[in-house]
Amino acid sequence: MTGSIARRRARAWVSMCIAMSMAATALAAPDQEKTWSGKQAPLATPWTAEVSPGNALPEYPRPQLARPSLEHPQWMSLNGLWQYAADDGRGKPPFGQALKEQVLVPYPIESVLSGVQKHADYMFYRRTVEIPAAFIANGQHVRLNFGAVSHAATVYVNGTQVAQHTGGYTSFGADITKALRPKGPQEIVVAVHAPVDAVNIMVGKQRLKPDGIFYTAASGIWQSVWLEPVPATSLAQLNFTSARSLDAFTVSAKLHGGNGDAILHVTAYADGKAAGEASGPAGQPLRLAIAHPHLWSPQDPFLYTFKATLTQGDQRDEATSYAGLRSIAVEKVGGRNRIVLNGKPTFLLATLDQGYWPDGIHTAPTDAALKFDIQKTRDLGFNTIRKHIKVEPARWYYWADRIGLMVWQDMPALPTDRNDKLSAADKASFRADVSAIVEQLAGTTSIIGWIPFNEGWGQWSIPAAAELAKQIKQLDPSRLVDARSGANCCDMKGDPHAGDVYDVHDYQGPGLPSPDAERAAIDGEHGGLTLGVPGHVWPNTAINPYGAVKDRDALNDGYVANTAVLRDKGVPKGMSGSVYTQITDVEGEHNGLYTYDRKVEKVDEAKVRAINEATIRAGAQP
Repeated sequence: MTGSIARRRARAWVSMCIAMSMAATALAAPDQEKTWSGKQAPLATPWTAEVSPGNALPEYPRPQLARPSLEHPQWMSLNGLWQYAADDGRGKPPFGQALKEQVLVPYPIESVLSGVQKHADYMFYRRTVEIPAAFIANGQHVRLNFGAVSHAATVYVNGTQVAQHTGGYTSFGADITKALRPKGPQEIVVAVHAPVDAVNIMVGKQRLKPDGIFYTAASGIWQSVWLEPVPATSLAQLNFTSARSLDAFTVSAKLHGGNGDAILHVTAYADGKAAGEASGPAGQPLRLAIAHPHLWSPQDPFLYTFKATLTQGDQRDEATSYAGLRSIAVEKVGGRNRIVLNGKPTFLLATLDQGYWPDGIHTAPTDAALKFDIQKTRDLGFNTIRKHIKVEPARWYYWADRIGLMVWQDMPALPTDRNDKLSAADKASFRADVSAIVEQLAGTTSIIGWIPFNEGWGQWSIPAAAELAKQIKQLDPSRLVDARSGANCCDMKGDPHAGDVYDVHDYQGPGLPSPDAERAAIDGEHGGLTLGVPGHVWPNTAINPYGAVKDRDALNDGYVANTAVLRDKGVPKGMSGSVYTQITDVEGEHNGLYTYDRKVEKVDEAKVRAINEATIRAGAQP
């Protein structure tokens, strides 16, 4: 659960229940598994034992821009063992020096899967790599890519600085060609500063001292690292935005290198057959008309595939991509503002998804694990996920696109309880990070809306939510903006009267807000029914007892009754959606439909799916 209301109620209970909770945790100590490093996993998932230095997220990390194809990409993964050393912030990069410790990239250093399992504010990563001759043949350039590093990273190749990046949730990279030696091992050193919540940066739910609704930090390299050969002028990003007419895509590209006269040619394929093509200057949007449009929806998550060719002189870059054709908007339906998907009223029935793992923290142990939460959300009959205060790796959105879940994308929050202590620089940094996240994820089909603030966390004024909503809408007019989730709660209460959605939180709820003259209405969080399962709880952590139920039957009955209120009362009021807390337990929170280790489904899937599907059907009626 989230918010000050939940925290205050929980603390009132904790004084009475703390001894019982700690005793229950001790009695329910999980079976511990040894990881690749010999360290004991505090709580193992079904995938913990699959992780090893030779099997650390080996999949291609960026499905929406793969060379030469997603099935057979040309690239080199740098996931695996790196040398590692914590630092005090005053040390010089250790060029040419072996470091004593090892870390398994890309698992954050606090995780057991990293092999380090402790926090450091400053750290160095080091490794050497042999560049394949094919990567630099025929005048090709070599790019070094990072999915994400928390929080600030400076990258050196053979002692030359090649990149500097700030922002723990966005990707970055560099052309390292000029820094490469003619032959032999190439040295890569990454210096990282990870202050977590010690400064006013996007931090989400990470805390140096986790407690209650805040969790273990996830510092350092936490998404995949890879090398890729590219021409001097190459594609950096491809976005496909559905036309309102739903018969075409607008194609926009970002480039690395080049002088502005490159030509982009894109062909769309439906089930392997050409469905449209477009050509033009790469610096301008292209209209790619689609013959016999096949729309994307949760019921039918159809995806077009694309082959893109960028030509400049005698240079040629080829890449594959994909996207779904769909629209999202707020329109009058029966005299009320409703969310419509592809022009049809749709009830966005969501779970809150925090994206935390007991073995990898911010990083799922394997790609199958990353897919698991999304697939189970779909199996339980939900059609939407609220990705809560975290940005995921590109493959998470790939699975959401393919499986067919709409996504409310939160912005990772600034630290809580500091709204009146934010400097002008803090605010400017947050605005810039928001823009960077929106631009990075702009091509994601499943994302249908953005949420800049949650319950006033890091929100320096009521108008700030309206300001950020406007900023996001200018960057991306194709999606909805929920200016702040939980207008009635908690660090800064108040409706900004902005964006496309009015959103309240109500535990256990559900809340039943009505759409107003300008916006649709959703319950952005409710539920949170709590049930710990012995043997599957995060050790040495007090259970937050708020919303406790006595057993599985009570959890099932409570969920069904809670959701029936949405069907029977919320839909008639014109509500467009809801978010149930949450898909899995997380550390001290045991209000998931699954345990934190993903080993126990705590509800009857058939019963949950039945009430969910009934609610979605009711919400689809005009």
